[in-house]
Amino acid sequence: MRRGDLDDLAVFAAIARTRSFTRAGAELGLSPSALSHTMRALERRLGVRLLARTTRSVAPTAAGERLLASLGPALEEVERGLAMLADWRDAPSGTLRLATFQYAARTILAPRLPRFLLDHPDIAVEVVVDDRLVDLVAGGFDAGIRLGESVERDMVAVRVGPDLRTVVVATPGYFTVHPAPETPADLRNHTCVNYRLIGGGGLLPWEFERDGQAVNVRVGGQLIVNDETVAAATVRAGAGLGYMMEHDVADEIADGRLIRVLDDWCAPFSGCHLFYPSRQVPQALRALIDAFRWQAAAPPA
Repeated sequence: MRRGDLDDLAVFAAIARTRSFTRAGAELGLSPSALSHTMRALERRLGVRLLARTTRSVAPTAAGERLLASLGPALEEVERGLAMLADWRDAPSGTLRLATFQYAARTILAPRLPRFLLDHPDIAVEVVVDDRLVDLVAGGFDAGIRLGESVERDMVAVRVGPDLRTVVVATPGYFTVHPAPETPADLRNHTCVNYRLIGGGGLLPWEFERDGQAVNVRVGGQLIVNDETVAAATVRAGAGLGYMMEHDVADEIADGRLIRVLDDWCAPFSGCHLFYPSRQVPQALRALIDAFRWQAAAPPA
């Protein structure tokens, strides 16, 4: 293997996995233009096209999918080997300050942080939950967790959760009184549960996309709330339409307690990323990154 091949293959794997030069660059700490140059050189050297690029998207070709399937386990093995070197160093210690928002606190931190603390008794963690986009440096934070699309480009970002999708739902009883909306514009004729960002921010618009067309709708209704538990309870009681994370209501959709509408307008988007301002990572933060890094399920053979 020539010098640099492993780095170039790691670049390809990051782009193919995230399907984005921007997200891969944030994860690797490199610019999208540098990644593009690396990919062109790698494809020229291998004599095969690995990525299909358009102005809107990037995805692995058939050859790229096959290479990614074989590369994934190998790169994971290299990462595990490097992680084993930690056994030769002092155990990580210190205090970490994390900034995050409600959804990530509930779905990323709550399931994983207790295990991390048990495994690292010399690390203390302070978590601040705020739906506003907090400045890490000004706030004295070591790292934060946000949706990938909200992470600044000068930050180093590591995916810690899968892609997400919001859906519009209501109870069958609600739809006995109100006709189901057929387009996002129809929501203006419905009672919707509005969400206001914590800290006095504006009302959260309902975002939709279909065939490359993005639509943001400001909805109206009886309730404005900044707590997702109250919003969900209101929707489940039949008092309005809700704009909710798909996996939070998947069981209720499956058994008919909630009905999903405008499904073809609800596109997936980048999930949660842990991000930080420097590539010089202290041991405690490196341990947190290693513990929280998202590993997508391997494609079926």
